[in-house]
Amino acid sequence: MRDSMWGFLMFAGVAWLAIAWSVLRLEPVGVAEVAGPVVLFGALCEGVRALAGTRTWWLNAGMAGLFTVTGVVLLLDPGSSYATPASLVGWFLMVRGALDIAVSTMNRGTDRTWGLMMALGVTQAGLGFYAAGPLARAADPMILLLGGLGLLRAVADLVTALRLREVSGVRHDVLQLSPEREAGVVGYSAGREDFDATPQAGRARHRAGGAPKDFHDEVLRTTADLDLMLAQAGVSATAAHHTPENDIPDAVDEEDDYLRSPTRRSSPS
Repeated sequence: MRDSMWGFLMFAGVAWLAIAWSVLRLEPVGVAEVAGPVVLFGALCEGVRALAGTRTWWLNAGMAGLFTVTGVVLLLDPGSSYATPASLVGWFLMVRGALDIAVSTMNRGTDRTWGLMMALGVTQAGLGFYAAGPLARAADPMILLLGGLGLLRAVADLVTALRLREVSGVRHDVLQLSPEREAGVVGYSAGREDFDATPQAGRARHRAGGAPKDFHDEVLRTTADLDLMLAQAGVSATAAHHTPENDIPDAVDEEDDYLRSPTRRSSPS
């Protein structure tokens, strides 16, 4: 599902850009009528995000239902003032901004774009706070609010689409092992199965701590015992690097060397 949803979010980002540009070109008279469809489109985008299969799909599903109700209220509002559309658009921006801040904070260690999403969330929350106030109850602030909403949501959806495309583009054989490592894993798994199938009561206890708990502990204990025996035998890790026989110097007789020394020849005795 995630492999196919990035295209829908990419389309949603482009559509948000078109909405932002179209709203800024509107006349002040039709701004209140456009607010409802814009919020409903935001609810549709939340539903697409919920189908993407992310960890926060339930949050996106809840936002889709909440924004659907908000859009329906905007469409059914018969009033001609800008107070209700401005307050509901501000509600949309504040809730969506708070959600972006929470999700970006949660994904701080796994998503490298969390800083951008955090900035978008803070901007949306601030814009929604302004829209809920008395200064936005006019035509020109409503036009700027809807244009800013479309632009911010376009950036958010485009970034999410590209991140999903990046995740879906990871090769499935990225964790494929080499033949040697694969054979080692198969041997380890077979030994683990044999160890688990062996009755635990008949196994001798070599240490005061008792028998090893599982096959991995048995492998570690056997390796440690082998290292201890090699150390007691005087064999170190560098013993495998033998020096060739032709590089070994000839043995020197200490007594003959002493008689030939200049100090010995010059001695009066």
